[in-house]
Parts: sequence; structure tokens; C-alpha cells
Amino acid sequence: MTQFLDKPPRHLFFTGKGGVGKTSIACATTVHLARQGKRVLLVSTDPASNIAQVFGATIGNKITPIPQVPGLDALEIDPDEATEAYRNKILEPVRAVLPVKEVEAITEQLSGSCTTEIASFNEFTDLLADTQATVGYDHVIFDTAPTGHTIRLLQLPGSWTSYLDNGKGDATCLGPMSGLETNRAIYLAAVEALTDPTRTRLVLVARAQQSTLREVARTLDELAELDIHATNLVVNGVLPAAAATDDLSRAIHDREQAALAAMPAALAALPCDTVSLKSVNMVGLEALATLFHDKDDPKADAQDTSGQGIGEQAHLAGLVDQLADADHGLVMTMGKGGVGKTTVAAAIAIALVQRGKKVLLTTTDPAAHLSSTLGNDVDGLEVSAIDPEKAIQEYRDHVMASKGAKLDDAGRAALAEDLMSPCTEEIAVFKQFSRAVNKARHQFVVMDTAPTGHTLLLIDTTGSYHRDITRHLDDDQRGHVTTPLMRLQDSDHTKIIVVTLPETTPVTEAQALASDLERASIYPWAWVVNNSLAAAHPTSPLLATRARSEQPQLDAVAATTSRMAVIPTQIREPVGTQQLTALSN
Repeated sequence: MTQFLDKPPRHLFFTGKGGVGKTSIACATTVHLARQGKRVLLVSTDPASNIAQVFGATIGNKITPIPQVPGLDALEIDPDEATEAYRNKILEPVRAVLPVKEVEAITEQLSGSCTTEIASFNEFTDLLADTQATVGYDHVIFDTAPTGHTIRLLQLPGSWTSYLDNGKGDATCLGPMSGLETNRAIYLAAVEALTDPTRTRLVLVARAQQSTLREVARTLDELAELDIHATNLVVNGVLPAAAATDDLSRAIHDREQAALAAMPAALAALPCDTVSLKSVNMVGLEALATLFHDKDDPKADAQDTSGQGIGEQAHLAGLVDQLADADHGLVMTMGKGGVGKTTVAAAIAIALVQRGKKVLLTTTDPAAHLSSTLGNDVDGLEVSAIDPEKAIQEYRDHVMASKGAKLDDAGRAALAEDLMSPCTEEIAVFKQFSRAVNKARHQFVVMDTAPTGHTLLLIDTTGSYHRDITRHLDDDQRGHVTTPLMRLQDSDHTKIIVVTLPETTPVTEAQALASDLERASIYPWAWVVNNSLAAAHPTSPLLATRARSEQPQLDAVAATTSRMAVIPTQIREPVGTQQLTALSN
């Protein structure tokens, strides 16, 4: 019996980065509980949710029975629909009384990731806080918990609505927060439920990779600061020793075991279950029923895994050659956490240096570890990182000294409170980000960005800056001013590279990122599919079967872009100059 299923409380939350298998674990849990005679409700708040695909049923934004599993119902909360409804709720009262430009400004402020996070949480608070809403169920299972970022937003004190009405709000989270006042009591009850271990079990889901385990450890600490304590860890997709039958599979097995042995102490203290890698994707009841069992997998075989569609043009070296046709420019790697953006950015930067280019490798990601990825200094490569804490403090000091000087004591207190919001970080790094954008006029700047949600907030900030600047220019001046947003929209200056993995959730999330970027008229230049088994041609039966399952995702990326690269799964960890160089050769 898995430990996280031992005497489960009413609520179970599964949280973790995209692609670690949260949905599979959550769905298998619901089947397990339902087959014990429990009434179970499965709720997904994941924008890349595929529980409908897993169960082969049509599920939407209403509670739907799963015919194959008596006692199980499911609900998919659509973040886009939730955000639109939340936005309209705020905008409806002001549309008739404010000028069109004012309404447009508020609409734009409500178009960022903060709004989506809060709107999604707004949708399921009743399920968590109001027992009458789920009175018929023994267990409510949530696929994707609210992030520490969302919880911190909900815990911010103060009367945001009156502050906004007085025109004192700064361009951080205040717009999204303005719709929360009427639901404060419900949100408080929801947060109380999250912090009560007798009612809620929070399960962290990860993969047996050093970077992923570090990310999960940060999530553990972040939630603990809010008095929300994860109770269990599930490490999914661990390669069994019996499946390590070729050089690649043996290397993967050894890496995973080393990562598990060296996991951060706070994680190691949690009850931990390991779930073995299976040869098939977790789709259908038959597959789900095998997830928590370690029996030999009869479906694994060693058929050909040549990876159709992966040709010479798909190698990372081809993309670098195209970049190197110029002598300068901004290259930005974007994608969800855990897909390898830092690795890809470092590999591209080193390859450009080796082609005789002047290169700055930098990051706006507070979780990035460029030094550990590079391993050592690289001749000719300049490396830097934006210090979020320093940037935040400088930004707060500047705002309090400028805007704060014009306010009374109550206004200054409210402004100081706003500046403690988690969105301030994206505003704070904007100045340093702008410098990097401008520096790319004279050399290559390769930028490893933060995970998608943070990146979009940064882009939103850039857009706000752009509008603020151009709004105060006459027609003649507009022709002589280039804002950072214009640089990002200029495909000759900026090359956006979307990084993903050849798995359903990461590819879906990457496609959503590309759509969000289009809102700011920013279009990806290329896509990189990282850590592909199909491109590595394994002979291990289990990995060979897994490799074939990647093809639909490789095809999906190929249909999305005319310029892509596929990086094979590596025998050695891609750390250090030698291994990073191998990625682009």
C-alpha cells in the first residue's frame, strides 16, 4: 500500500511541475478509492488537464459521472472561462461610467497570470470551504493545488478596492485583487482547510531528477511559510533496476538513484512513495490500475525506435548556425519549469562563443542555477544573473520615495502593503531586463527566463511600460523611440525559443505559452524538444516502448513551427562545458 493513500482525509491535493505525472497519480488515486466503495469527486484546475483523455469521457465545467468507475465523478475547471467570468464581474459595474480608454487599461491589467491564478482558485473555493457543495462525497481529489503565489495573494490584508478607487494603486496585483473583497470569508475558510492536516493532505509529485527535486523542495518551503505543510512526497516515473539493460537505461537508473539519495533534507523527512516508470501512458482504466504496482510490464518490447521525422535539420546545431549568421541579438529560452530551459540556454551560449561570437548568458529566473549547469568558467562567455531580492528592494525604495512622497500616512501604508505582493518581483527586475534587451544591440544576449507564469508577468510589465511611454509622445516622437516591447516584437532583434519535453502536458503548456505571447505580438522563432528518448534510440525494451509514445508530441510540435530541434536523452548529465557542447554538435 502506498503511504499517501493510508487513511486519507477528505481532501487530497496533488501539486508539482508540469509533466511530472500529477494527473496520472490523481486519477489512479480516485480509481483506487472508488473501488473501495467510496464516493469520490476529482477536480482539475490544471490548464493542461487531460483527465477527460485519461478516462475516455467528455468532462467539462460541470460535475460529470465517469461511467466506467461507479462512485467517481469529475470536474474540469477551465482557467480561460474562469478568468473571463472573473474579469467581467469586475468590469461590468464600470463599463457604463468610465471612459473607453480607462476600461481598456483595466482590462489589460486583468489580462495577466495573477488574474488567471486567482480566478481558478475562485472557482474551487466552494468545493474546499463549503462542505454543503460536496456533501455527497467521501473524498474530493484536486489535480493541481493552488501555488504559494496564489495563497500569498489571498492572504494580503487591506482594502484593495477603496485603494484602487482612490487612484493610488500601482501596476502589480491590485487589478486582479480588486474582485476579492466580497469573497474574503470564503477564501479564509478555504485557506483554513488547506492548513488543516485532518481535512487536507497535500502531496508533492516529482521526478527522480536533481533539478526537479530542488524545485519541489522550494515549493515545500514556500508553502510552509504560509503554514501549509505538505504531508507526502511521490516520486513518479522511476526506472526499475530490471529495466536497465543498455548503456542509456543504466545511466538513467544510476542518475535517478543518486538524485534520490541526495534529495534535500526537508524532502527526505517526508513519507515518500516511488512509482515505477511504465511502458505505456496512463490512459484508460487498465493502465491506471497498474500505476501503483511494480509488476513486470509485459507490454514493453524492443521494437524499432528510429524516431521518424527526426532528421539532421532537427539538431540544435542547426538552430545555432542560423543564429550565428548575425553578430548580435537577444535569444530567450521560455517554457515551464523543469523542461531544461537553463540547459538549452547554456548550450546555445557556449555554441555561439565557439563560433566566435561575443555572448552574455543571463537569467531572470530566481530558481536558476547557471553556475551548477556550466560547471566552470567558459572562456569568452560573460555570465550574470539578476538578483531578485536586490532588485525588489531598490524598486520598493524608489516607489516609496516617488509615489509615496505625495501620499498621506494611510496612503503610504497601503502602498507599502502593495509593494509586498509577490508580483512586485516581476516589476522590480524590469529595469535590469531592459538593460539586457538593449545590450543585445551590440552582442548576443542569451536569456534564461523564469517559468511561464512569471515570464508572462514580465512581458505584461513590458507592455505596460510601452503603453505608458508611447501615450505621452506626439506622432513625430513615436518614430524615434524604441521601447523594450518593440525590441521583443522585432524578430530581427529577438529570437524566442520555446523549450518543452516530448510529453503531453509540457507540449500543451508550451502551446498555451505561445498563444499568450501572441497577445503581445511576440512570436516564437523556434522550438526545442528536450530529453527525447526517441532521438536517443534506446534498446532497453521499456525505454524503447516509451520512445515510440513520444511520436505524437514530436508531430504536434512539428505542426506548430517550421523551425525545431530535438535533443536526445543523454547518457551523461548535461552539466559542464564538455557535455553542453555535445548537445549542439
